[in-house]
Amino acid sequence: MLIDVRDLTKVYEMGDVQVHALRGVTFTAESGEFIAIVGPSGSGKSTMMDILGCLAKPTEGEYYLEEEEVGKLSDNRLAEIRNRKVGFVFQSFNLLQRTTALHNVELPLIYSGLSRKERRRRAFEALESVGLADRVHHKSNEMSGGQIQRVAIARALVNNPSMIFADEPTGNLDTRSGGEIMAIFDELNEAGNTIIMVTHEPEIAAHARRILHIRDGLIERDEQIG
Repeated sequence: MLIDVRDLTKVYEMGDVQVHALRGVTFTAESGEFIAIVGPSGSGKSTMMDILGCLAKPTEGEYYLEEEEVGKLSDNRLAEIRNRKVGFVFQSFNLLQRTTALHNVELPLIYSGLSRKERRRRAFEALESVGLADRVHHKSNEMSGGQIQRVAIARALVNNPSMIFADEPTGNLDTRSGGEIMAIFDELNEAGNTIIMVTHEPEIAAHARRILHIRDGLIERDEQIG
């Protein structure tokens, strides 16, 4: 089992006020699934993504990633997991603007101990896999929004992670570019990659094989597609 979440809660302290982002979430996920997490603003879906991606720890409950309990891990171990097991794709791309696509994709490999030649080879292969072999030396201001998001996907893939987390991956794209990005995610999932995606768009969520509907910090419905 890849993911095992048990009665997960997350409470944020906002001055004298407690904000209950998650109120007891329980679910499991197997390797190779394509899961969309959907819900209204403030439902807890982004908090869930942060915890699943080892960017935050739960307040209570348990989260096992490949049988390791994430809540009990050191910050160093969490950083290692984020670098080796998890790939992130964000709505805002989160790329360095003044460097090439190749360098942006190479960055997660800097601390891997690989030679510069090997890092660049793997970065080129990742860019080639998303259809950008002819854009490796282009900078962000020389590419379209859809191409920039492809660079972000290549960066997420370069370490061969156990799973890819996508937070509103088409949120800043037009319909055509968004469709092209989702086609890449479909291909990645068909090739065996685990994908967990947050979205508020029903037509984007429909690409997933399973949809977790979240409301008020709880899973309201766990829907299998197809």
